[in-house]
Amino acid sequence: MATPENKLAFDGGWDYAPAPESTDHARIDKRYGLFIGGDFVSPEKGRYFDTINPANEQKLARVAKGSELDVDKAVKAARKAYAGPWGRMKAKERGKYVFRIARMIAERSREFAAIESLDGGKPIRESRDIDVPLASAHFFYYAGWADKLEYAFPGRRAKPLGVAGQIIPWNFPLLMAAWKLAPALACGNTVVLKPAETTPLTALKLAELIADADLPPGVVNVVTGAGDTGAAIVTHPGVDKIAFTGSTGVGRIIQRALAGTKKKYTLELGGKAANIIFADAAIDQAVEGIVNGIFFNQGHVCCAGSRLLVQESVADEVIQKLKDRMETLIVGDPLDKNTDIGAINSKMQLEKIDSYLEIGQQEGAEMYQSSVSVPKSGYWCRPTIFTGVAQSNRVVQEEIFGPVLAIQTFRSFDEAVEKANNTPYGLSGGVWTDKGAKIFKMTQSVRAGVIWANTFNKFDPTSPFGGYKESGVGREGGLHGLDAYVRLEA
Repeated sequence: MATPENKLAFDGGWDYAPAPESTDHARIDKRYGLFIGGDFVSPEKGRYFDTINPANEQKLARVAKGSELDVDKAVKAARKAYAGPWGRMKAKERGKYVFRIARMIAERSREFAAIESLDGGKPIRESRDIDVPLASAHFFYYAGWADKLEYAFPGRRAKPLGVAGQIIPWNFPLLMAAWKLAPALACGNTVVLKPAETTPLTALKLAELIADADLPPGVVNVVTGAGDTGAAIVTHPGVDKIAFTGSTGVGRIIQRALAGTKKKYTLELGGKAANIIFADAAIDQAVEGIVNGIFFNQGHVCCAGSRLLVQESVADEVIQKLKDRMETLIVGDPLDKNTDIGAINSKMQLEKIDSYLEIGQQEGAEMYQSSVSVPKSGYWCRPTIFTGVAQSNRVVQEEIFGPVLAIQTFRSFDEAVEKANNTPYGLSGGVWTDKGAKIFKMTQSVRAGVIWANTFNKFDPTSPFGGYKESGVGREGGLHGLDAYVRLEA
């Protein structure tokens, strides 16, 4: 007899028994200081803030709130390490340290994955299978380049910039730290890193790992805090390079602050990616790609496929299959291995998403949400689609950063390109078709930094990532990621 915990329902769907990931192996301290000069220290002004589990709204830890005084200490520690042991170290030896970090992340992957899901709300499957392995892979990749920069830049001499200030977002805390730390260290720089205030724990856990890896004190410093902490890093005269991933609005502020200075910078900002489905595409595969591109990650990805452009002749079929697939998605406990869609990262972000749901309906779009149940406590949003939208609608033009998809139709190739390019952003995109020539023509026509063909949201440390227009300046990943952290001389 079927039981309530594990039965085949008469409607053809499954009720799965809970399969929670254990957290016994994940150590979270009650209070965290700032990681400066190789040690955890108390903040100069004695201020702390809570980091919250978005799935149940319970406090995970108290975290130090760094001030401009703490940033100054961190920058001085980084400068001392750059002028001292790290700067004098042979590139081959630096590479060994970066390799060591990569190995240690892989060894402690279960702990990092659990903490990432606890602090950020993302499903454990994503943390375990994507975020942590990719973070380790980035350190492995750049470790190999540490003593080979002359091959990366033939005929040029590559020198480190000095002290890099790095500010990372809440959607991929560990992976974004790896994207920035690995090339900076491989090129011989030292770092002051600031994680997002809502997801600081894996950066602090990484600081513990770096201490265990015996990097010279001050090579990596982690200063937690809010926007004013990040601003202090950006404007500090002792910082030579700024790397920022976050919203376009904050990116503009940083760009203005750096105007007229000699600081090098890279900005990876917002996106409004178009997933383009042609009538000759493998429809079922494309629908799964849409779900992967916008729902499995709660839409918490700057390159999320938050716009769907589908050829008119197959639009009804695609939309119906998408609705059917949405009904099978499980929204709930991020630590449950059955969960497809986890918690929204914060109350503030959920309120922003809800405001866009209201805006979409006020603008005349038709909204459809899945009927899946959501927990009573925590921050949750059911997967949502808007149909009947115009190009000028805000849900088409503006980044929502939630599991919300705006659907438009097109008739011709040129119309698809025109609609895809008609936003302020140009970070990523996707094209679904069985014609190779159409893929290449589309990738040349869509103004986006990354375009996936018959897949979506696939990353590799060897590939550059970045956008055009209001999606940012510069590239991260691959050889391009090295260029952002060196000064080239003849």
